[in-house]
Amino acid sequence: MSKSVALLLLCACLASGRHVPTRARRQAGSFTVNSDGTSGAALKVPLTGNDKNVLSAIGSADFNDRHKLSAASAGLALDNVNGHGLSLTGTRIPGFGEQLGVAGKVNLFHNNNHDLSAKAFAIRNSPSAIPNAPNFNTLGGGVDYMFKQKVGASLSAAHSDVINRNDYSAGGKLNLFRSPSSSLDFNAGFKKFDTPFYRSSWEPNVGFSFSKFF
Repeated sequence: MSKSVALLLLCACLASGRHVPTRARRQAGSFTVNSDGTSGAALKVPLTGNDKNVLSAIGSADFNDRHKLSAASAGLALDNVNGHGLSLTGTRIPGFGEQLGVAGKVNLFHNNNHDLSAKAFAIRNSPSAIPNAPNFNTLGGGVDYMFKQKVGASLSAAHSDVINRNDYSAGGKLNLFRSPSSSLDFNAGFKKFDTPFYRSSWEPNVGFSFSKFF
């Protein structure tokens, strides 16, 4: 199933006839700080491409509320000028194991005021640090909306087999500052999960993200 999702998204990226060059934005790096004490940093470096598609190396690191590494990822991302994208990443999670994930997005609508995209992802979890724990899959998707690159909202859901866990999240974004080379955003949202044995309540979280472009 993950291969099918990846192929469909890749075809959409490369076959789209719309060409809107002003939407091609290459991100050099970003840093996020959240109200629960967690933080993260990400880096994207273009490797090759043309006026429609760019292939980049990507990497990220997440830190817990004690400023210790909670996850580190590296991979490749293909971005299309029309807002489509596809990525392949490997992630190492201390105390858990490894993940291999494929993710993609397809832009559904875009003009000067509105931008709407659908996203999907598939993750192969390998809990090598947990004795006798089986590998399992996580599948999910969602939608992202942005108004005039100023106010945005997102919804997503994911399901993990074997452990039979469902995750849900809803969030919003407000751009506080934007220039050709940088952007500062305020993020707020809620998330929850449920399993056959326990259901969490909706947990709020807010944070700030700073991005640098070139």
